Amino acid sequence: MAKFTQEYKLQVAKRYINELVSYRDLANQVGVDDSVLRYWVMLVRHHGDQAFVFPYTNYPSAFKLRVIHFITEKNYSIREASAIFHIPDPCMVRRWKKKWEIAGEDALESKEKGPSTMTPNQKKKKIKDHSSNQSVEDMKKELEYLRMENAYLKKLKALVQEEPSPTKSKRK
Repeated sequence: MAKFTQEYKLQVAKRYINELVSYRDLANQVGVDDSVLRYWVMLVRHHGDQAFVFPYTNYPSAFKLRVIHFITEKNYSIREASAIFHIPDPCMVRRWKKKWEIAGEDALESKEKGPSTMTPNQKKKKIKDHSSNQSVEDMKKELEYLRMENAYLKKLKALVQEEPSPTKSKRK
């Protein structure tokens, strides 16, 4: 689907509001699904010229819960509730509602995303500790075993390539 600018979406939604045209006809002219156009129109009706200006935000769980209760108590659709609460994508609300239905309010809590709490020194130490678990003698034995295995496989491959296949016959 093509990415439309905020200005273009606003212009199309206002065109629907001001002109005598159906959702389907205008959506076909613009090249979007009529449900998308309906959402654009709902946003413009609820938020005017700021309908497509969405500040990036990490919604708190209390806000998510308020939206879900609004949908369930007032019997609004997910799409209309998204427009009323000025949420950029109704799919976000759909995911919130599904999580809430499955696991309750705790599922709406934001997961902390951020840098690792492990410092670079701890990472280096962890790597060193892992390698020091094997003694030098053990590593030498493993290396010798791997070299023998490699030599065996090379000889086997050479033998297989040298043998003529008994099932193949010459064509006449």
